[in-house]
Amino acid sequence: MTRITMKFGGTSVGNAEAISQAVDIVRAAYTGDHQVLVVSSAMSGVTDLLIEGARTAAAGDAGRYQVIAGQLREKHEGAIRALIASDVERISVFDEVDGLIDEFQKLCYGIYVLRDATPKAMAKVSSLGERMCVPIISAVLRQRGVPSTTVCASYLIVTDDQYDNAGVFFDETEQVVRQKLLPVVNRGMVPVVTGFIGATHDGVITTLGRSGSDYSAALLGAYVDSDEVWIWTDVDGVMTADPRMVPDARVIPVLSYGEVGEMAYFGAKVLHAKTVQPLVERNIPIWVKNTFNPTFPGTLITHKEQTAPGTVKAVTAIRDVSLVTVAGRGMIGVPGIAARTFSAVAAQKASVLMISQSSSEQSICFAVPESTSAQVVRAIEAEMANELSRRDIERVWADDNIEIIAVVGAGMLTQSGVAARVFGALGDANINILAIAQGASDYCVSMVVDTASTAEAVRQIHKLVVLNGDNKVHARSA
Repeated sequence: MTRITMKFGGTSVGNAEAISQAVDIVRAAYTGDHQVLVVSSAMSGVTDLLIEGARTAAAGDAGRYQVIAGQLREKHEGAIRALIASDVERISVFDEVDGLIDEFQKLCYGIYVLRDATPKAMAKVSSLGERMCVPIISAVLRQRGVPSTTVCASYLIVTDDQYDNAGVFFDETEQVVRQKLLPVVNRGMVPVVTGFIGATHDGVITTLGRSGSDYSAALLGAYVDSDEVWIWTDVDGVMTADPRMVPDARVIPVLSYGEVGEMAYFGAKVLHAKTVQPLVERNIPIWVKNTFNPTFPGTLITHKEQTAPGTVKAVTAIRDVSLVTVAGRGMIGVPGIAARTFSAVAAQKASVLMISQSSSEQSICFAVPESTSAQVVRAIEAEMANELSRRDIERVWADDNIEIIAVVGAGMLTQSGVAARVFGALGDANINILAIAQGASDYCVSMVVDTASTAEAVRQIHKLVVLNGDNKVHARSA
């Protein structure tokens, strides 16, 4: 018997019709003699509303969160009325959801009184969306003949107290999941578990940050010994490029964990590298599939690398970044400049997305999120004040109108001519490259271009390198 963990994103449970489709997918797997564990996000838009309510309350608005509470009731109760026929089930789920919305209002009132939305309070508020959604899914499963129960992940995933981006205690979490969740799956029940949520040792709710629900699914799927993890979303799989930028983007049939990690790091809307790590360690494959087109094969993500004929499988871009440069002839041969530079960056808690240094050591440039660039420049200037006064370092500055483009594919270090084809595609379009980086990774070459050139650069690389090199990608289904 195959054990499958299925994660449904916000659009996959965004309304009554979507929830019905998701339940049909689970039911088909269950009646097909599979054991199934379900992890669900909040209904689409709900987490944003919850956060808006808390933030406006902190800003002194006593009315907005009340309006949002009404919107949340209308959205969830509309789905409950449309999907649950049994009066007993319907009233029970109504009461549970209403209680959570009441909790939202009480939390926002407290935030309003204090004029302070602490990370602890925000985690509690933003966790409510998943907690409202899972009882609806579980009740519809039971109505359609699938034994199901709900489980809040705050009872399963043990974290530290970084409330809005909590770190997981893996060994403790595995022990708890095996004690509390695995027996439920083994009994033939379908647990519907809240994504995105954990809790401290003291039981205080935390959230797992970016891609939190995917991360929950990976952790739980690994710790119940799943054979596969299926991520259900609103696209047919992982694409060769952003289809909003590249209309002829295709679905990639197979990717390795390493390739997906690079794509996620460089802005593609795929699984974050942190998400796949629990599955990598156990060689558990992941499928990315479309809830609204469930017969389409999707993308398989596995530990096995498959080198495409043209090597490059995808091209992606990171927006809203800045290129910080530290330059000066006095830097040549002086030890410690790079270490001090990046220590100053780390002190600002800024992520370094890419690094490039001239071989003459006259300059170092690196990309950081644009929101942090000004404070990063100030921190480096303070650290290098003596060198700047002596003109050993001539200038520290940030270029904000830039973006990073990354081309991804297994075997890029060993396949000759890949970089030449990429740079040739950009040269044909008269696009200037401001910085280049290819580290030890066998999966990626990244480069910086100005913002005005990004879309054309991505389209050129996709047309001349990805599609010309690899004809084994699927055309998007209608």
